[in-house]
Amino acid sequence: MSSRYPGRKTAKTMKNMYANEILTKLQNAMQLILNKDSHVMKNFGTLYSDAYVMVLHKHGEKLYTGLQKVVTEHLANKVRNNVLESLDNCFLQTLNSAWSDHQASMKDIAAIVMYMDRVFVIQNQVDNSHDLSLKIFRQKVVCHPTICKHLRHTLLDMIAKERRGEVVDRGAIKSACQMLMNLGINSRNIYYENFERPFLEESREFYKKESLNLLAENSASVYIKKVEAWINEENERVTQCLDKTTEKPIAKVVEEELISKHLKTVIEMENSGVLHMLKNNKTDDLACMYKLAVRVPNGPKTMFDCISGYLREQGKALETKEGEEGIKAVTYIQSLLDLKDRFDTFLHESFNGDQEFEKMMSSDFEFFINLNPKSPEYLSLFIDDKVTKGVQEMTEQEIEAELDKVLVLLRFLQGKDIFKLCYEQHLARRLLQKISDSEGTEKILFSKLKTECGSQFTADLEEMFKDLSVSMDGFKSSDSQADVHGQS
Repeated sequence: MSSRYPGRKTAKTMKNMYANEILTKLQNAMQLILNKDSHVMKNFGTLYSDAYVMVLHKHGEKLYTGLQKVVTEHLANKVRNNVLESLDNCFLQTLNSAWSDHQASMKDIAAIVMYMDRVFVIQNQVDNSHDLSLKIFRQKVVCHPTICKHLRHTLLDMIAKERRGEVVDRGAIKSACQMLMNLGINSRNIYYENFERPFLEESREFYKKESLNLLAENSASVYIKKVEAWINEENERVTQCLDKTTEKPIAKVVEEELISKHLKTVIEMENSGVLHMLKNNKTDDLACMYKLAVRVPNGPKTMFDCISGYLREQGKALETKEGEEGIKAVTYIQSLLDLKDRFDTFLHESFNGDQEFEKMMSSDFEFFINLNPKSPEYLSLFIDDKVTKGVQEMTEQEIEAELDKVLVLLRFLQGKDIFKLCYEQHLARRLLQKISDSEGTEKILFSKLKTECGSQFTADLEEMFKDLSVSMDGFKSSDSQADVHGQS
C-alpha cells in the first residue's frame, strides 16, 4: 500500500541523510582539530553554521554522540597509547603535553558546537562539550590503571628527590596537579585520590623519620631552625608545585610530626632547651621556638609553663641576698627591675607581645614579690634612694621613665597599705631634710601615684606635703627675721 504522503517521507529521509552528511563533515573537522591541524579553523564560520543547523533541526543528540565518539576514539587509540609508550622516557612531559593539546583542541571544538551547548545540553541536562571532554580524558587516559599508578609514583618520586636537595621540574609537577584538579570538575576527589592522599601519607612517614634522626643528633636550636626551614619549604612547594588547597593538609602533617609530638622534648632539652635560651638571652632562638609553638594546640602554654617555673626561681632567689637594710632594699628592687626588663625584652622580641605570656609574667612577679614580706618597705626605700640620690644628673623624662618602672612593681604589691605607711615616713624625712632638691621629683611621683592608686591613696600624702611645706616656709621666714634682727 502506497503512502498517502510520499512527499513527506521523502523529505524526512532526505533530512536524515543531510544530517548524516553534515555530521560526517563536522567529525572530520573535529579529528583534524584534535590532531592539531590549525587550518581547519579557517572554515570556522561554515562549521559553526553546520552545527547550528543540526541542532536547529532537532539533530542535537546526533551531534552530541558524534562529538563523544570522535573524542573517545582519539584519546583511547592515539593519546593513551602515546602516553603508555612514554612510561620510561619523558612520561610527565608527554602526559602534560597531551593534556595541554586536548584543552586547546576542545576550546576550538567547543566554539564550533556552542549552539549545541546553549540549547541541546541545557534542554536535556547533560554535560556540556567542555565537561564531557574532561570526563573522557579522565576515563580513557588519566584513570587508566597503568597511567594512574605511574603518574602517582612519578609525582611522589620527584617531590622526594626535591626534599633530598635535588633539582626537579616544578612546572611539570604544577601542570600535572592542575590537570588532576580540572579533571575533578567541581570536586577535589580526582586530585585527592591520585595525588594528595598518598602525598600526605609519604610526607608523614618522611617527617616522622627525619624528626627522630634530627632530635637524636642535634641541639634544640638546630632542631627548631630545621623545622622552620621544612615548614617554609612545604609552603613554597605548595605555591610552586601543588594546588593551593593542599596547604592546610600538609601544614597539619608537618605540625603534628615535627612540633606536636616533640615540643615538650625540645623545650626541656638539657643545655639547649628553653632554660638554656633564657639563661643566655637567646631571643632569636626563643622567637623561633615560639613561632613553632603557636602552630599547635597548647604549644604556647607548654612553653610558658616552663618559663614560668624558671622566672619564679629567679624571683625567689633575689630575696636571699645579704647586706645592710638600705643597701639590700635598693639591690633587691633594682634586681627585680632588671629581671622585669629582661623578661619584657623576651615578651616583645621573642613572643610578639603575647598577652598570655604577659599575664603569666605579671602573675609570677606578683607571686614572688609578695612572698617577701619586706617588699613594701624595700620599694619605699628604693624610691627614697632614687629621689634623694639618684636624680641629680637625670632629665625629667629619665626620672619619669624610672618611676614608671617602679610603679609597675607597686602594681604587683598586695600590701599597699604597708607601702603607704613606709612611704609617709620616708617622705616626711625627705621633705624636712632636702625639700629644695626633691620637690620637683616628689610632684611627679605624686601625680603617678594618684594615677596608679587613686586620689584616696594620695590624699593624706598630699596633705602632709602641704603641711610640711608650710612649716618649712615658716622656719625659713623665722630664720630670715632672726638674721635681720641680728644684723641690726
